[in-house]
Amino acid sequence: MAGDRISMLRKQRDFVWSEEHWFATLSQALKDVGPQEAAWQPPGGGNTIWQTVNHLNYYNEAILYRIIGRKFEHTASGNTATFGEGSAEDAAGWEATAERTRQLANELSKALDELTDADLDKPNEKGHTLADELPAWVMHDAHHAGQIVLIRKQQGSWPAQRES
Repeated sequence: MAGDRISMLRKQRDFVWSEEHWFATLSQALKDVGPQEAAWQPPGGGNTIWQTVNHLNYYNEAILYRIIGRKFEHTASGNTATFGEGSAEDAAGWEATAERTRQLANELSKALDELTDADLDKPNEKGHTLADELPAWVMHDAHHAGQIVLIRKQQGSWPAQRES
């Protein structure tokens, strides 16, 4: 039946961003995170929340452009370059980063609403289809939402008990 794939992708995206089902959503993971929490370095190293959000924003913008048929001009020198940095003293920078995350979520939601089943099977210049790319994208966001929750648990900013 036409549209079933898009409906499933849309539902999976909603679970990752806004509809808690089996795991905390990305919007919940970022709720009430300030620049201090965002820039906090986990013990033993690893990415900060801010770096993880920079990375998500980079790839979410890339997939948005792919869905709407625009060329993605921002080419990082490699995956590591997509994480960037953030400073605990830069409240305006963190708010801009978090706002871009929310903006991308809204734009992606609209783009998914306009996607047709036929769009899923159109290959890009590398021969990849959205049917191949979108499930991996959703899982990528879910993976990093879990990382953000773990970092918040390590820093003590995630509630010990919470209701879903």
